Amino acid sequence: MQISREVPGITDKMLSKELKLLESNKLITRKVFDTFPPTVEYAITEHGLSLEKVLEELHYWGLSHRNVVMHDGM
Repeated sequence: MQISREVPGITDKMLSKELKLLESNKLITRKVFDTFPPTVEYAITEHGLSLEKVLEELHYWGLSHRNVVMHDGM
C-alpha cells in the first residue's frame, strides 16, 4: 500500500504486474510476513543495484536531451 500511495496514478493491478516483473528479473525480492493483514516487503537485490550507474547516466542524458529540445542547442 505504501508504494501505491507514493506513485500517483498507478493502479493496484499495474503495480502488482510491475513488481512481479521486477522480481522475475531478479531486480527485487519479495518477502511475505505472517501478519493480519498480510505484510509484504520488497527490497532491491545486488543485481538491481548494478543498474545504479546506468540509471544515473540515463538521468544526465535526459537532462541534456531536454536542454536540446527546449533550447534548440547542444
